[in-house]
Amino acid sequence: MTIARYQQICLEETPFYHVVSRCVRRAFLCGEDSLTGKCFEHRRQWLIDRIKYVTSLFAIDVCSYAIMSNHFHIVLRVGDSSDWPANRVLMAWQGLCELPLLCERYLMGEINTEAELNRVKEYVTEYRARLMSVSWYMKLINEYIARMANAEDKCTGHFWESRFRCQALLDERAVLTCMAYVDLNPIRAGIANSLNDSEFTSIQERIEKKETWLSKFGNGDYDLPYYLSSYIDLVDESGRCIRNDKHGFIPNDAIKTLNQLGIETNTWLDELKGFKSIGYSAVGTAEQLKEYSSKTNKKRTVGLQLKAILE
Repeated sequence: MTIARYQQICLEETPFYHVVSRCVRRAFLCGEDSLTGKCFEHRRQWLIDRIKYVTSLFAIDVCSYAIMSNHFHIVLRVGDSSDWPANRVLMAWQGLCELPLLCERYLMGEINTEAELNRVKEYVTEYRARLMSVSWYMKLINEYIARMANAEDKCTGHFWESRFRCQALLDERAVLTCMAYVDLNPIRAGIANSLNDSEFTSIQERIEKKETWLSKFGNGDYDLPYYLSSYIDLVDESGRCIRNDKHGFIPNDAIKTLNQLGIETNTWLDELKGFKSIGYSAVGTAEQLKEYSSKTNKKRTVGLQLKAILE
């Protein structure tokens, strides 16, 4: 599956990506259509269930998400499936798509010739790459939801506006800013008053559930490099700061998280308020954007620049 130039993904530079999909024309992903009176709230759970299921089979983790009325955001971390054994690769792909008969025979132990085994290895190599592909990940989510929505609406045609939009998050600072931006979507849009009211977001799920399927926080090699309690405090108080009707401040525990990444409190709020999900293919410092352009063979990357303290 080809990737548009503005959506190129360079795992050599970063495993973190912010993706956005938006419905076509007046199609409703979720929410209530004031023109027709139809309610589509149940589709939010469709999408979360599908994201959770596809994530369980891919070498991709979800850092944060927000399901809005006509679009959704996900912050992804792409892992590595290169060491997955053949059986795991084939069984994972079988959970999403129909396998060739030859691969089914392999799983049942019915392969007898070297030529057949070599062909199975080719399939495994192809599926292994797909299981760490953001394009295939989004394809298997969006196509599934589009079919369900079209069946419910008794119509055919496009449900999604276009291919998903994608931003490369080039360092921990960009990841933290983007995660908070995504988790604060309902508050910024004025449809929620607090994190507890921010339905169908990763921040609400993390607050309400002790164990989730989302990326973990902590000190592990694959953990997000901050503590969950500090992140929740940071997002909560940041949400108060970006609202005109509430007074907020960044608490000391959350300031520690910012300090670890070399971010000043005032700089953080400016970057959060100025974060954009449309029109920018990467997020990072000026030097990181230049390096990203070089690695992705672009003359120039249209990137959202996060200004370092010393700049």
